[in-house]
Amino acid sequence: MSSWFDQWKSLLPRQAVVMHDLFMVWLVWQALHRLRWGMVSNPPEIPLWSTEIVLVLAAQGLVFWQIGLYRGLWRFASVPDLWNIVKASVLGLFAILLGLFLYNRLDMVPRTVLVLYPLALMAMLGAPRLLYRAWKDSRIEGRGKEGSVRTLILGAGRAGEALVRDLRRVGTYHPVGFLDDATVLRGSKVQGVPVLGTVSEVAEIARETAAKLLVIAMPSADAVAMQRVLAACERTGLPFRMVPRLQDLLEGRSLPGELKEVAIEDLLGRKPVLPDWKSIRGWLGARTVLVTGAGGSIGSELCRQCARHGARRIVLIEVDEIALTTTEARLRRDFPDIECIPLLGDCGDAALIRHALTLAEPDAVFHAAAYKQVPLLETQLREAVRNNVLATSTVAHACRDHGVGTFVLISTDKAVDPVNVLGATKRLAEMTCQSLADQRSTRFVTVRFGNVLDSAGSVVPLFREQIRNGGPVTVTDPEVTRFFMTIPEACQLILQASAIGTHEAIYTLDMGEPVPIRMLAEQMIRLAGKHPGRDIAIVYTGLRPGEKLHETLFHADERYRPTAHPKILQAEPRQVSAHAIESAIAQLREASARYDIDALKLQLRAAVPEFEPVGSHNVQNEASTVIAFPARSARNI
Repeated sequence: MSSWFDQWKSLLPRQAVVMHDLFMVWLVWQALHRLRWGMVSNPPEIPLWSTEIVLVLAAQGLVFWQIGLYRGLWRFASVPDLWNIVKASVLGLFAILLGLFLYNRLDMVPRTVLVLYPLALMAMLGAPRLLYRAWKDSRIEGRGKEGSVRTLILGAGRAGEALVRDLRRVGTYHPVGFLDDATVLRGSKVQGVPVLGTVSEVAEIARETAAKLLVIAMPSADAVAMQRVLAACERTGLPFRMVPRLQDLLEGRSLPGELKEVAIEDLLGRKPVLPDWKSIRGWLGARTVLVTGAGGSIGSELCRQCARHGARRIVLIEVDEIALTTTEARLRRDFPDIECIPLLGDCGDAALIRHALTLAEPDAVFHAAAYKQVPLLETQLREAVRNNVLATSTVAHACRDHGVGTFVLISTDKAVDPVNVLGATKRLAEMTCQSLADQRSTRFVTVRFGNVLDSAGSVVPLFREQIRNGGPVTVTDPEVTRFFMTIPEACQLILQASAIGTHEAIYTLDMGEPVPIRMLAEQMIRLAGKHPGRDIAIVYTGLRPGEKLHETLFHADERYRPTAHPKILQAEPRQVSAHAIESAIAQLREASARYDIDALKLQLRAAVPEFEPVGSHNVQNEASTVIAFPARSARNI
């Protein structure tokens, strides 16, 4: 009984709108007839109710329903709703003509009435809707002004216009003005809010308007523009937020209408990646994938991306029980229809890998498990070789033996001209996969990219913790630079590269411009509301073991050519001897079993001839070699 009553109660507003619209049809029909016949000396009697009026109401009501006039809400009446009213009025006229022609051949229906009917009906249906919305907006705005936060909006484009509407609906913010560098907008109004000046005048205008909050509504601004806007906001001493980017909304990292704090990735000039989702879903759709290192930054995001874009079953292999439990719980919560198979263990365990492949029969394997901390691995050679090389060999061989369709190795830019243990071991892992690509059923794909923002152990969480503790922020060298990309961006490009159908390939991702770590530290301090050098000190500690000033994305002997995606290049792999790689892996296994560090050093240097450890020559002082990411029309580099 209660559920029936609640359902009936929820339909009351819609029933009231239907009755209103039908009443307006009756009123317009009556008024036009009386207006027309009022011009003659002997007018006929016009009844308030008749079969003719019933037919008019029935015909127009059916058109209203078919057009979908009652799917919208008066509270949010806008241009699409008005367009529906126009269509309903015009089509309703034809429906009425048909009904009355069949009933009485349009007897006693003046032509003037038929001509004016749709125009009058549009006015009588549209005006109440717009007046109701204006009344509701004015109530919210009036109610919100009392305790609302006076807000100054930087950017008077589409994002700013939409933001004003959202802020008014929320009612807790009161937009007092726009700032925009477009001179043609000066003095104009957007949604009734004036454009008061340029972004550089924010400090003065904020004082004049008594603003308490700044909102940056420039989601498409590049890094240079964002840094300039941020500097202007900092001069005011006021808190500031920004409108989320479209990609953040689509990926579920932000909600519509939500204001977010300015993040470091907003200042680094990373343009949004637009993957070919159709090809990715076509490759992933209804497939089973296995991810090693599934609890890590890249591994867990790969699992989410695979689940979001069509994978049927995901096998998670992770040695850290907390990371495995956390990743599995998030997947089950966000994607309840996906089958998750968690397996706790080391991916270097051949029995575990055989069990996983037999249990799930995956179509693709993403090998993301690796040790990646450069200074630590310089003193932990055995574990670096065991995890980065021998485990990769174990997983790759098992995938080939089981006929897995695609094996994807997640590599690093440090494998190009390696100068540290991480780079050398990842380069040998690449060579191992290349040696197995012998045109059998398994396709071996290697994807290289640089540092990932906010990944576990990266510099961003370290800086954030140091700033939270009051400093100092430690930077190795004033000149050091690194390539960065966000975790979702890296995983999207991994999937995109994997979906490209080459049998054997090394793909390099476009990392943009190298970022000075000193600038990164300064920006993060400013984002925390502090001033570098005054509130938080920056201390230069010197390059750590295995580090160099600048990373290199491309190897001189690898010919690069564009792919179907403008952010991905395909390298032509250097020739390797499968027999030599097999022999090197066997020797490394034997040395690892003996824990013979000296033998591991010699064998790693022999297996990776280009490995030149830092200190053997003055690598750390070399100038950065930057090769521009080529246009799609380029043939090679």
